Amino acid sequence: MTAQRWDGRFAKLWAASTLSALGSGMATVAAPLYVAARTDDPLVVSAASGVAWLPWLLFALPGGVLADRVDRRRLMVVIDWVRVAALAVLTGAMLTGRAGVVLLYVVLFVINTGEIVFRSASQAMLPAVVPRARLERANGWLGGGTTLMNGMLAGPLGGFLFLVAESIPFLVNAGTYALSAVLVALVAGTYRGGADAGRPPARSVRAEIGEGFRWLLGQRLLRTMAVLIGLLNLTLTAALAVLVLLATDRLGLDSVGYGLLFTCMAVGGLLGAVVGDRLVAAIGATWTIRVGLLVEAGLHLALAASTSAWLIGGALFAFGVHGALWNMVANSLRQRLTPAALQGRVGGTTLFIAAGGNCAGALLGGVIATTFGLTAPYWVGFVVAVAVSAATWRVFDRATVSAAYADPDDRQPVVRIG
Repeated sequence: MTAQRWDGRFAKLWAASTLSALGSGMATVAAPLYVAARTDDPLVVSAASGVAWLPWLLFALPGGVLADRVDRRRLMVVIDWVRVAALAVLTGAMLTGRAGVVLLYVVLFVINTGEIVFRSASQAMLPAVVPRARLERANGWLGGGTTLMNGMLAGPLGGFLFLVAESIPFLVNAGTYALSAVLVALVAGTYRGGADAGRPPARSVRAEIGEGFRWLLGQRLLRTMAVLIGLLNLTLTAALAVLVLLATDRLGLDSVGYGLLFTCMAVGGLLGAVVGDRLVAAIGATWTIRVGLLVEAGLHLALAASTSAWLIGGALFAFGVHGALWNMVANSLRQRLTPAALQGRVGGTTLFIAAGGNCAGALLGGVIATTFGLTAPYWVGFVVAVAVSAATWRVFDRATVSAAYADPDDRQPVVRIG
């Protein structure tokens, strides 16, 4: 039986992930500020967000293949140094007055492409770093560090540093990636999924993507969770895309109040990350998933029907807790059930589905609100959440989820449910 305590390897991975989240968050805040300082064209400004999302659709699948072909730790180190170099070029151009919007877009594309592959590799590497029984806690710590740095600290800090000098948030981001590279390089061991599983020589990228996709389709539990993530991301992003209008027109909030709504969600996410593994252990993964689906429906209902900022703030707080627990359980289940040789591709496929939901939702929210009214995206989200809850309720029964948590040596063939 593997020891139930994790060692310094996870501490280094957590520190690297948390530092990167702080730097990435500051750059995310500073990028649109930099563009807006040079143009008032909404299309040019919004393109910064589009450039950030596009790599997720283009490279999530091939990134998963790469994470399964090479040593995942070394891949993460290389990606970090490439991102350091890209940001160094950008900050150097800013300091010499030669930077422009096009260069910023190119750098954003590079660092977000790296983020996709880095995340696929790190998630695939985690089961080899921590014991199976500690995956929930490990995923909770990773999520909590990201929420704290990216969701709570990076925004105000990045905005303040941008006022001091436009280049500072990007320079700090380069520094966090450099520290991340050093920390990951210090993690002992090799992490080649293919070599450990005796995989045949590398085939075409398309063939390997297809292998991961077919394996995911053959797993009823993971397949259902992936589709749920895509659908719920679509409705959530659609809702958040017009939240600023809801906050100002229906709730009567100013810019500070609008920002506090996201703070409520971030605080909930941090709390969920801190105590999530104990909650999952207390009520079980089955009810964690089921209650989470009801929380998702409740959030959309509150946004659609309520004019109370306090009620909506509370709903966003509850959603933040649910989001942390959902990610914890979803990632842990995928890591438990997926063979080592497929961890990168199955994770990459899940990221692709999730990103597709985010991208479509960003456009859908505005279209629905313009056509049917400001609250329409929230009513649509409520209906979708109720429908998927009813349709998937029995998929997450105790027997199926318990089988996923069983030790591989004790697991029955029924785990592979088609």
